Amino acid sequence: MIEGKTRSGFEYKIPKENFDNYELVEQLADAEENGLLFPKAVRTLLGKELAEELKNHVRTKAGIVPADKMTNEIMEIFQSKNETKNS
Repeated sequence: MIEGKTRSGFEYKIPKENFDNYELVEQLADAEENGLLFPKAVRTLLGKELAEELKNHVRTKAGIVPADKMTNEIMEIFQSKNETKNS
């Protein structure tokens, strides 16, 4: 299990095998060409429930889930995982 907390305060616990999922790699590669595919990669990595928690975490008072904030949170999770791996 990979556990951590982003700078914005989002706490997560993600099974290690979610990071070692070839389908996630495919989804991330596809998302580079078509950003509309990114949400599927987020759900593959986090699972449906944790993905919803993250959306609610970054949701604005107006009810909007900013795409840039979602992307930043996911990038931070990946970076944190890599830093843990390299420690």
